[in-house]
Parts: sequence; structure tokens; C-alpha cells
Amino acid sequence: MKLTIYGSGCAKCQQLTTNAEAAARRLGLEFSVEKVTDMNAIIDAGIMRTPALAVDEALVIEGKVPSSNELEALLKTL
Repeated sequence: MKLTIYGSGCAKCQQLTTNAEAAARRLGLEFSVEKVTDMNAIIDAGIMRTPALAVDEALVIEGKVPSSNELEALLKTL
């Protein structure tokens, strides 16, 4: 599973990364994390609000930082 975090690297982006990694670990998933901080790349991906999270190239979160529990529930459905 590939987790892609889109954002400038701000505190919210870092928290989203931490929460997503924790959720994936609790589920026992094999995953990699890619961080996209280039604003042109973020815009090209169609993201209007950061931080954002894509799972296997599909955008699932935009403009908020869900808790690791919320992310765990989300990842279970994918």
C-alpha cells in the first residue's frame, strides 16, 4: 500500500503522516510513505486544500487531519 501525503511539510502535514503510519501499522499493513511538498505537483494532482492523503494514488482525505483511529477505519474499507 502506498500512502502519499500532500502538503508543505507543516505541523498538520506531519501529524497526518504520523496518524496514517500508526493506523497502517495497527492494521499490520505493508506500506510505503511518499511526501509531496512541491506546490506545482500538489496542484497537478488536483488537490485544493492541504494536508491531503492518497492511498494507492486515490485521494481519500483533503484539508483535514483525521485521528489515527479514523484513518484506521478508513484503511479497513480500502
